Amino acid sequence: MFNRLEVRVLPLGPRWAAQLSFRIDGEEVVTAAAGEGGRGPFAEEALSAEGQGLLWATAEGRRVVLGEPECTGGCCGYLSVFVQRHGGIVEWSDWRVPANEARPPAFHFAADQYDAELTRALTTFAS
Repeated sequence: MFNRLEVRVLPLGPRWAAQLSFRIDGEEVVTAAAGEGGRGPFAEEALSAEGQGLLWATAEGRRVVLGEPECTGGCCGYLSVFVQRHGGIVEWSDWRVPANEARPPAFHFAADQYDAELTRALTTFAS
C-alpha cells in the first residue's frame, strides 16, 4: 500500500515568498516535525520546471529540506528527507529533524501519483 502525498502552495506572506505545505496520508508533515510557527520550503526552489525542482524524484536521489522551525534551521536544525525514485515508487526516507522532534517514518508513493501531485502544485504556483 502506498502513502498519499498532497502539496499545497501557501500564499505569499509578509516575511516569506510562497511556501509549500505537505500532507502525507492527511497529516501535515512540516508542522508535525518542525513545530508551529515553522516554515516549509519556498515553492520556486522545490517545484520549478519538471525534473529541475528539488522535489522531483530521480534514481540518484537527493536530500531535500522540507522545513525549518520558527527559530531558524541554523539554530535548531532543518527538517529534511532523502527523496529517491525506485522505478514506479518514490521513497522519502532517512529523515533529519530539528532538535527534540520526532523522526517521521519512511514513506512510499506511487510515482505516477507523486508526479501528478507535483505537476498540479506547480500549475497552481505558476498561475
